[in-house]
Amino acid sequence: MSKITLSVFSLLLCGAAFGQADRLKAGVDREADKLEPKLLEWRRHFHQNPELSNREFKTAEKIAAHLKSLGLEVQTGVAKTGVVGILRGDKPGPVVALRADMDALPVTERNSLPFASKAKGEYNGQTVGVMHACGHDTHVAMLMGAAQILSGMKKDLKGTVKFIFQPAEEGAPAGEEGGAKVMVQEGVLDKPKVDAIFGIHINSQLEVGKVGYRPGGTMASVNSFVIKVNGRQTHGAYPWSGVDPIVVSAQIINALQTVVSRQIDLTENAAVVTVGSIHGGVRSNIIPEEVNMEGTIRALSPEDRQQILDKVRRIVTNVAESAGATATVEFNEGYPVTFNDPDLTKRMVPTLEATAGRENAVLRKAVTGAEDFSFFQEKVPGVFVFVGGMPKGKKAEDVPAHHTPDFFIDESGLKLGMRLYCTMALDYLEGGKETAKSGNSTGK
Repeated sequence: MSKITLSVFSLLLCGAAFGQADRLKAGVDREADKLEPKLLEWRRHFHQNPELSNREFKTAEKIAAHLKSLGLEVQTGVAKTGVVGILRGDKPGPVVALRADMDALPVTERNSLPFASKAKGEYNGQTVGVMHACGHDTHVAMLMGAAQILSGMKKDLKGTVKFIFQPAEEGAPAGEEGGAKVMVQEGVLDKPKVDAIFGIHINSQLEVGKVGYRPGGTMASVNSFVIKVNGRQTHGAYPWSGVDPIVVSAQIINALQTVVSRQIDLTENAAVVTVGSIHGGVRSNIIPEEVNMEGTIRALSPEDRQQILDKVRRIVTNVAESAGATATVEFNEGYPVTFNDPDLTKRMVPTLEATAGRENAVLRKAVTGAEDFSFFQEKVPGVFVFVGGMPKGKKAEDVPAHHTPDFFIDESGLKLGMRLYCTMALDYLEGGKETAKSGNSTGK
């Protein structure tokens, strides 16, 4: 066969591939339009019936029943309440995973929605209101819709789609484990082995119709810490006869402010060291023996994260020692940086632009909130994007934030999220494993 003939043949093959991809995406759009009323019905059901982390029993039942009705292979009880559906396309190819989180928060809803939550639950021994105050109800509904649309394309799929419905993204109750970390430990990225993963989060402060993305560190790592400062108790009238842990704690708090302001290169990445609580003493005239503090650390690169942990430990220990006190600091394991694989993100930007409209796919700033989607990204290349849920014409500063009683989502933005789940999966499968060959380059 001549070079010219080969070139023509290659062009024909490429044209056929692009034609097939366009046909499938057109099918996504048609099915999404038809499915939108059901999408909203699912969302409202989950919103009205929220369940706390590791307690998503009814939510999981409804998801599993839906996936089984589509003929998928369904696994339940993953990381306690998680559900996984597997759709094996009729054509060979890679494995792509799509993830949605399921849990609600211990927040009492405060709005006039006809489907507002009136649910109660128990959180760390207290009776609390329960609300989907972060939009996980929308994520579940969008992924259920994507599963239905993609199931109808089984004969054209070049590979496998794994639908991961994850519990406990907001953190397991005290004394329990949960969330993405446990799902990974239990093998959710294996059998079949996942080559890449995509996640979506609704955003109440991003306008409906828009999708936000960022390569590299897009959400911060998080570590909480507990500091215990031990002095020597004495009468408040004679401070020189003891060692005052309250004064030492104040010096430690002030010194911790220099970690971010003076010891981290903020031109590269943002970082946060926050002391959120301090407790010590019982009377005005007694200098106590001990003071306890708690706080949080946020960073946007693994290197910054480790630097901050090391610097906090050094400051706590040395400031206490300089005053004749002793102090310890303990860090929880926390979440890693939510790190969007740069090569995979680059490959997906045309998909985001084609699905949302080029003008609506926006490069966003990194944020210091955290996401346990990062545990999936430690194992396989992944991309995590944000879909707008703010009514058009509103300003971000004027709408309720996530995790608040007045949190609100404009449901007209949900269809875009459902379409994005589908188109990201389709384009990844069409491109094959080459879309993820860079791997996770964070060094975590």
